[in-house]
Amino acid sequence: MKRRDFLAATLAGLALGERAFARGTSAYERLLVLVELKGGNDGLNTVVPYADPAYNALRPRLALRRDEVLQLDERTGLHPALKPLLGAWQARELAIVQGVGYPAPNLSHFRSIEIWDTASRSDETLAEGWLARAFAAQPVPASFAADGVVVGGNDLGPVAGGATRAIALSDPEQFQRQARLARPAGKGSNAALQHIFKVEADILQAAANLGSGVTLRTEFPRGAFGNAVRVAAQLGANPAGVAAIRLSLGGFDTHQNQPAQHQRLLDELAAGLAALREALVEAGRWDSALILTYAEFGRRPQENNSMGTDHGTAAAHFVLGGRVKGGLYGAPPNFNDLDGGNLRYAVDFRSLYATALERWWGLPSARILGGRFVPLELIRV
Repeated sequence: MKRRDFLAATLAGLALGERAFARGTSAYERLLVLVELKGGNDGLNTVVPYADPAYNALRPRLALRRDEVLQLDERTGLHPALKPLLGAWQARELAIVQGVGYPAPNLSHFRSIEIWDTASRSDETLAEGWLARAFAAQPVPASFAADGVVVGGNDLGPVAGGATRAIALSDPEQFQRQARLARPAGKGSNAALQHIFKVEADILQAAANLGSGVTLRTEFPRGAFGNAVRVAAQLGANPAGVAAIRLSLGGFDTHQNQPAQHQRLLDELAAGLAALREALVEAGRWDSALILTYAEFGRRPQENNSMGTDHGTAAAHFVLGGRVKGGLYGAPPNFNDLDGGNLRYAVDFRSLYATALERWWGLPSARILGGRFVPLELIRV
């Protein structure tokens, strides 16, 4: 990779601002990990209302039966592929929030994920991600390697915009090798050149900090998501400090032949999250880590004619961590009160964000989220 290409790629994912206080006094010592389920996960076949006859009637071919699911209680179970998460559930370190969505839902992939990433209303467009606004309101210590790291791809999502120090990378070692292409020198004669020199200097600083990680014994799954989990674990264990990490698992747009595809995706998700938990426990970070899943939307309750499901609305999501109060939250799906054939939401997704901001980081959330959203009581003090 040429120097100018590396800088161009990094400039797309690294905007740097001045920071006013030293590490050791910050709520960002607590790590936030976001796991995006790209394409819109089928929440109903992930957290399964197996005892509801309406669920079975709407999905005569796709419904999971009582003897197939991992039963959580007398009416709710997990897809059998999620068995690796039972350890966290039994340890009361896994919270399942049912019915997560938002008012006036948009069923476009691009627009709906934009709403989730920016924490906007469905009728407004915001330029900055919700984490970028959080970091602007309460800066991350300058001594941290980065404010946020997006593992895989250049879409910064919730850390996009503003003066956020957000790095997009696939592998810390590769980033360090490429960072040698950055050679800050002198002061530019104009603002754009000064910015490039500043970015180059901070690339070198981030690379140097990311090089001070620890070796983990945990075995990670193979494949792209397993590698992303490995990178996230290395970053979480790194003493240099990162406030937030976002990683993604794609392929959840299951319009056709859903059963095998969904099984494979949930296999990957569960194995990855279980490995991340093991690695963070090994690194002594489990009690200071919070993991949230999210997706642009769920799937329609009624199966389609192609053994799949189409774009829907509300869905269940997972919250994991050593300080999580495990259990079921939100409300189970109500098939007797559908909105145009789709589920009505029970928990606004911004309440999940308010939980992370207020209960995890101790930050006021109303200004960041554009309104007051009640946090969920699922984190132990």
